[in-house]
Parts: sequence; C-alpha cells; structure tokens
Amino acid sequence: MKRIQQLSRQLINQIAAGEVIERPASVVKELVENSIDAGATRVEVEISKDCLDIRVSDNGSGIHPDDIELAFSKHATSKISSAEDLFDIHTMGFRGEALASIISIAKVICTTRTKDLETGMRVECEESNVKKSPCGCAIGTTMEVKNLFYNTPVRQKFLKSERVELSYIAEILQSIAIANPHVAISLINEGKTPLKTSGSGDLLCVLTEIYSNSIANELKKINKSDDLSKIKITGYCSTPDFTRSTKKSIHVFVNNRVVKCPVILKAIDTAYKNMLPNGKYPFVCLNLELQPKDVDVNVHPTKKEVRYQNPNQIFNFVYSAILDALSSYKKEETPISETVIPFAKNYNTITQTNEIQESKDDDTVYVSEEKFEEIKQTNTKHFELNVNQINLDIPQTAKIQETINIIGQYRNTYIIFEEDTELKIVDQHIADERYIFEKLQNELKNTEIPSQLLLISDVIELEPADVVLIKENEDKLKKFGFGIEQISQKEIVFKKIPQAIAHIKVKDIISDILENLHSDLDNLEEKMLVTMSCKAAVKAGAELNLWQMEELIKKWKTTKLPYTCPHGRPIVHSFSEKEIASFFLRNA
Repeated sequence: MKRIQQLSRQLINQIAAGEVIERPASVVKELVENSIDAGATRVEVEISKDCLDIRVSDNGSGIHPDDIELAFSKHATSKISSAEDLFDIHTMGFRGEALASIISIAKVICTTRTKDLETGMRVECEESNVKKSPCGCAIGTTMEVKNLFYNTPVRQKFLKSERVELSYIAEILQSIAIANPHVAISLINEGKTPLKTSGSGDLLCVLTEIYSNSIANELKKINKSDDLSKIKITGYCSTPDFTRSTKKSIHVFVNNRVVKCPVILKAIDTAYKNMLPNGKYPFVCLNLELQPKDVDVNVHPTKKEVRYQNPNQIFNFVYSAILDALSSYKKEETPISETVIPFAKNYNTITQTNEIQESKDDDTVYVSEEKFEEIKQTNTKHFELNVNQINLDIPQTAKIQETINIIGQYRNTYIIFEEDTELKIVDQHIADERYIFEKLQNELKNTEIPSQLLLISDVIELEPADVVLIKENEDKLKKFGFGIEQISQKEIVFKKIPQAIAHIKVKDIISDILENLHSDLDNLEEKMLVTMSCKAAVKAGAELNLWQMEELIKKWKTTKLPYTCPHGRPIVHSFSEKEIASFFLRNA
C-alpha cells in the first residue's frame, strides 16, 4: 500500500468534473442554464463538427469584473449563501461547480460585460488557471470552450460518434427551450441551424417550432392547480392516437428544471394505461410548479434527480391532471369498409383479358390468369374479405396437401387445421411474419430488398436531428428498399418503399425506422427486417377466407424456423388425437 498524499487542485477538479461533465451535452446544459439564470432572453449555441468546441453566447446580465476569477473557482456562486438557501432554490444552478469543472478539462475563453460598464472583460482559462484583460464587447456573456477533454483522453475515448453526441446536445436544448418558452434558443452546427425557437413565451408555439405545425392538433392542454397545497401543473399531452415509439418525447420539468422523475413518469404511464398499444408512448411535456421547500433538487451534482416531501400527492396530482386533459378526447369511430372482389365461378376457365373488365350482364369480374394471381397476392396483404360474399367453388375445408385440412378461423386471429392425427392452432399474424421475415432475409442476401416507387407521398415533418440521422444512413436504408429524400432541415419525403410494406402508410413507418437507427446499428439489419415483417404480416383480427388461410399456412410451412416468430413468440400449438380423446374420456 502506498503512502497517503494530498491530491493536486487540478486532479481534484478533474475528478469532480467527471460527476458534472459527462459529455459535450453536459457542458451545453450547464452554460445555457447559467445564461437563463442571468436573465438572458436570447441564447445562441454553436457546436463544431466533432462537438469538442462549444460556443454559448447570451444577452444576459453579464459577470462583474471583480467577480470573474471567483466565478471560475470551486464552490463559488451568486445563487445561494447559506444552508437554508438549499431549501429555497429559484435558479437552475446553485452548486458553484460547473465552470470550475469545465476549465479543468478544457480551454475556456469568457467574454462578458454588465450593462453599467462601458467595457467588458476577457478571461482565458487553462489547466484551472485564470487570466483576465479588458476588452470591448456587447452586454451579456460569451463562453468559448475549446478542445474539450484534451487533458483527459480516456473520457474523450468513451464519447460516441459525432452524430450521436450532436443529437444529445439537441435533445438537451429542446428540453431547455420547452421549459423556457420566453427564451429564444438556437443551435448552429456546420452552418446549419437544426434548432431555433423564437422566445415568444407561448409553449405551443415553441413545440411547433421544434417539432412541426401539425403537432398542435394532436395535443390537449394540461392546466391544474391546487391553491391549498400551492401546486400547479401546466403543459400538453397527446391524444391516445398520436404515439411515439420511444419515451424521448416525454419532457418533465419541476419548477422549469429538466429532471428525470420516476414519480411523474409513473403517473404518466398509469394515466395512459390501456389507452396505448404495447411499445407505444405518448407525447407529453409538463411543468410541475411547487414550493421550493417541498422539493429537494440537491440530490445529485447534475441536478436531474429530485425528491419530494410528499411523493404520493405529486403522483395523484399529475395523474389526475393528465386524465382531466384527456377527458374531452373521444376516439373517432372510422367505419371499416368491406372490400369484396367477386371472381368468376370457375377460375380455371377465366376469360383471357389484359385488364380487369366488368361484365354488363352480372357482377362477375373476368380477369386473366396472370392478373388473378396478382389480385390474390394483393388480397392477402390488403383486404379482409368476407368468405360468404366470395363467389368461389371451394369446399368448406380446403386441402393444402395430403393430410392437412383447413377447418376455419377462431376470433379472426387463429387458423385451425388438421394435420395427420393432430389438431393444430396457428397464430395467423406471427406465422405470416415468420414467412415474410425469412423472405426478406433471402432478398437481402442477394442484393437489396425490392422496392416500389411512390408517385405521391406526404411530406413528413421531423426533428432536425432525426432528419440528419436519416440522411447519414441513406445508403443503409436504400439496402432495405427505402428511398427517402430530404427537402428541408425538418422535412423528408419517401420516394420508394419496400414492396412488402407498400400498403402501409409511410407516417406509420417512420417512427419505427428512427427507433431502429437510434439503437445499436450493429444489429440494424435484424431490427429492420423484424419491423418490416411485422408491419407487412396479416393482422390479428383480420377475417380471412379459406383460400387465404390455405395460402398463409402453405407459405408458413416452407420456413426454416416455423415454430417461433422473429420476436421469439410460439407460432403453433398442437393437440394430439390421444390428448383430445383423453379429455373426453375416450379410448384413443
């Protein structure tokens, strides 16, 4: 064991910086929150390509020249002065750690001026040393952080790609902009502005500036207060038919502070329980206002965690506020139109024509054999046909091959058939999903998945960071049959789509694509194929005729792994003749 020794001030600051500054986004968060605490109504953030150079400028109150050196020292702050102040926090920062932590792992130049002085001050910081000199500048503060983690290469080694780090910065700024709609916030990266808000003070306006104009129609206003407890909650939440594939669109604030709060998140989940399908989440942004003495924000150096004096009260208040906001929501009942295509009674002797033609004598449609096969393939994916209205000469049970008889469909979800001496039940969705998954796998091995050209496609508005993500993965998406074109910093259009999911609306696909791209790209191929096969497969609840059931079982029987779907769920359950006879007390 070595002898005990005192660590240097520089090393102490670097160790402490590890708690506060995890990545470039942490620097942005600390500096922008300082700007807001200084009363800024405009904050501009400029990021270099590698995200290691950061410039934050504001029009706030500035730093007094006599306080400059103190501002960069450890545990120096203007925001609290006594222990009692910790229970009466009204600012974003208060620990006095951020600037000292930043200058211990980066080179920093600060230019600042207060309104009562004609000249400003320029401060250069390196290795925790501070040098200052007078300069001319506008009222406010500009912080230039250069070569972040230059003296802690291990920390820099663990950073993710430039794109991912930029997305973290964008997410932080989005949250801060939503929490402070009165502050105009802009993000600049390589001459582009992926984020810009006007500082109008209108939360809904800020949401449309960050996301899209169409989001306003999908949101319900949250506004609930309790004068006795002095608790108030404001914000917006989405209707149940407007969902996201991740929880990234749930923004939670306590007294305008961005936090990760399990109590509030649980209240949101509970409020939306039974309203949303599995794997889907709402869009929510809410700000909980309560007395500072009733909440402890001094739990962690990052100030993201909070503790409440009465967590049950907070849970119930948030839960009821969301239910109140959604109380006016009524899901529009969309009538399901039944599409029925009558075929010629004897389809082995169909009139040979090039196109579909209507007979003038009756409702029979005559098609070529080639066209008929095309319609069959289309119907399998697109239509839920009522077998009683299909004019086909087929028996009540359809033979696929010797010993396999289709018996029927249970609850429009399970296909029941007899094979050898066994009775089998197959989940139609996951059986079809398994077949499509393996088919797409084979297509991908050859070249790329076949696509279909879209002559008309809706313009889809996304977050700028997501548009960048799609653009950067354009070649990967092309391999899967997608052709996506960027038309602005916040808009894309689909030019091509995989044939397997050509019947799916592109708006229902984009969230799944983004979810896959945001996750581990090493497993992108499998995730994309699982997503596409799930979207393309016949749905549970779809009524099938005997021919459609026959085709589905035929295809499923050709798969290499017929027992589970790509998600790992079992596809078929078998009952032996002996098992059935035993149940009915028969001797098999």
